[in-house]
Amino acid sequence: MIISKHIRRMRLLLKIEVLLLLLLNTNYFSLGQSGVITFGNELQLHQLRPGAKNKGIPINWINVNTNPDTWKKNKDLLICTGHPIGVMRSEKQYENFILEIEWRHMEAGGNSGVFVWSDATPGEQSRLPGGVEVQMLELDWVKLNTKDGVTPPIAYVHGELFGVGGVETVPDNPRGTRSKSVENRCKGKGEWNSYTVVCVDGTIKLSVNGKFVNGISKSTARKGYLCLESEGAEIQFRNLKVTELP
Repeated sequence: MIISKHIRRMRLLLKIEVLLLLLLNTNYFSLGQSGVITFGNELQLHQLRPGAKNKGIPINWINVNTNPDTWKKNKDLLICTGHPIGVMRSEKQYENFILEIEWRHMEAGGNSGVFVWSDATPGEQSRLPGGVEVQMLELDWVKLNTKDGVTPPIAYVHGELFGVGGVETVPDNPRGTRSKSVENRCKGKGEWNSYTVVCVDGTIKLSVNGKFVNGISKSTARKGYLCLESEGAEIQFRNLKVTELP
């Protein structure tokens, strides 16, 4: 009788432990970036036909070198604290595609970006990976980074394009090796901005809030991961969509 009670008690404790593990794992995958965060959707070109109902498949994102609490989901929003500097990357690599994403900075002078054709490897020591960065700076960045009375050009803040980690490109609108936007269409702190990034065979064209204003060509990287960047300030993302092209 005593042995039977002991066995029942052990079974109960085991069930409780299993339940706790399930609850912890649910929190692990849905709230923190220790595991996988699901954000945005991937579609194929034929799914863009009028009347197509398929919303695509969810995109999984993997931590590369940020903290467990750097990234979190709040309904349809992906929120990044900005600390530490680093990235999370898509689970899958992409080659020719259209990336659509909306973003807003929550702090004056906030800094972030999205990397395409990246070589990001989880656990790597470098803060930022190789690839081509599509810059996302808040409008006040230029005021906060004035030096010797010289204010940086506003072209920094609304989609500068440049290679990182040894990746080389040919800029459409050169600022050294970088390409600057030809028109400022970016909105400030707390307001949503929309980027459409078309990436085909080493060429990138960027639309900011509905108009194409920048581009690069002849990128030495033409396939890789997508990365979202944490770089010192809170930024929020929504409505991410990747349409793969033939």
